[in-house]
Amino acid sequence: MKTVISKYVLVVSMLMITFSLSAQKNVRKNIRQGNKAFQEQKYTEASKFYQDAIEENPKSMEANFNLGNAFYRQKQWNKSIEQMNHYLSIEKDDPAKMSAAWHNIGNALLQKKEIEKSIEAYKNALRLNPDDEETRYNLAVAQKIMQDQQQSENQNNQDKNQQQQQNEQQQQPQDQQNKNQKPEQPNEPEQMSQSNARQILQAIEQDEKETQQKVQQIKAQERQQKAEENRRQNKDW
Repeated sequence: MKTVISKYVLVVSMLMITFSLSAQKNVRKNIRQGNKAFQEQKYTEASKFYQDAIEENPKSMEANFNLGNAFYRQKQWNKSIEQMNHYLSIEKDDPAKMSAAWHNIGNALLQKKEIEKSIEAYKNALRLNPDDEETRYNLAVAQKIMQDQQQSENQNNQDKNQQQQQNEQQQQPQDQQNKNQKPEQPNEPEQMSQSNARQILQAIEQDEKETQQKVQQIKAQERQQKAEENRRQNKDW
């Protein structure tokens, strides 16, 4: 028996094919325009082109990935993270691209000062692409920042405990302090009391500690600034 295909079915099929080809053409056009604007550092304009491409094809891998990067360049960290997570929800076949998306999520989290989360993102990237030296470098930077923060917190806690002990030692009864004081002797050089000497010594020690803390903070800031300057940018498509 011969199969009869009506003219209506043929027309509909042709229209669907034509529409699909036109949509794909529009997607590619918007992505190219978005990439051009991105290279010219017109990130807001690039975002619009990528979004137009996604409207035509919500599962366009390149448009979704590049939109996340465009948000990042506009310092819209939350949008960048959300977009990269959306990309990961539709990309299931390319470990290298998935690793790059996790790398970029780590960068955005690091910018938000969410250090622990950024470390986990970099680790996810390395699980997918263990040979990625850029991600390994960024992971080391994030771990160093966390280490510096923990050391600074520990130092602050130690300083607080020492200050509390010093305050407790200084809280002596006034009559006991009076007993320890020698009567004034005219025509003799003024003598420094033991309490005053101790206070001056403590003040000097406190100044030295504060100076050391400031030096450590400056060094930590310099290390962080240098690391951020050396840190590589987001991975492109």
